[in-house]
Amino acid sequence: MTAQIIDGKAIAQKVREEVAAAVAQRIAAGKQPPGLATVLVGDRVDSATYVASKQKACQELGMISFHHHLPANVSQEELEALVRDLNADRRVHGILVQLPLPAHLNEERVLSLINIEKDVDGFSPLNIGRLAQKGREPLFVPCTPYGCVYLLEQAGVPIEGAHAVVLGRSNIVGMPAALLLIGKNATVTICHSHTRNLPEIVRQADILIAAIGKAEFVRGDWIKPGAAVIDVGINSKPDPTKKIGYRLVGDVNFEEAKEVAGFITPVPGGVGPMTIAMLMKNTLRAAEIQDV
Repeated sequence: MTAQIIDGKAIAQKVREEVAAAVAQRIAAGKQPPGLATVLVGDRVDSATYVASKQKACQELGMISFHHHLPANVSQEELEALVRDLNADRRVHGILVQLPLPAHLNEERVLSLINIEKDVDGFSPLNIGRLAQKGREPLFVPCTPYGCVYLLEQAGVPIEGAHAVVLGRSNIVGMPAALLLIGKNATVTICHSHTRNLPEIVRQADILIAAIGKAEFVRGDWIKPGAAVIDVGINSKPDPTKKIGYRLVGDVNFEEAKEVAGFITPVPGGVGPMTIAMLMKNTLRAAEIQDV
């Protein structure tokens, strides 16, 4: 069998079109366009690239982007003061502090300061705490896990009652993805670097979310026939046939896995486009919450 490819680009484009239409409707009704403030500390190339793509998406969807680029040696006090100012700014509906922060900064304190109604990245301890509690609803869900589950739903993959395996336990993807799946009545196993008999556990998964950061780590014979595989990994692999000398691959060996799985996301073109699409969706939601 060959897996059905879950086209993240097409699904993300549909989300973006829906958001753009809702933004245009807001503006036509005389309301403020949603405003997203991005905060970049230091000069990490990957972080700068991510922030630039978020700014571009805002522009394309009719939102306003407020960018703050701080030096790598910014003090905790200065960064916290900026977050407080953004909390108070009525033009700003969403605040995104690009992670990771330099080691001398207290990430948890910074994230805790963001007003829960402006926490469009979903990383505030309050939003994560609500996600972890039965019967509670977070205002916002972290964008990449949100995108992963949205892809499953759009592909028609049954989540309720399924056994889901989440490979990776990061605060950004693995843990919130597991909590989201539990909230949708899946039975979830979280695996990590200390998990024993990893291939055997992965083979039990009806749904696999791979977010471990190791190129093509999951092999085809680890996959349960017919399983849905969501590959969050983005890794570079040497490839002399490419002009740039490498190609992007996921955490799953795509060529092997697609012959066994029922559904699979490609890399690139799977989860990646969803992250920014869901951030735009969250920013629109933030503006709607703050209208009240």
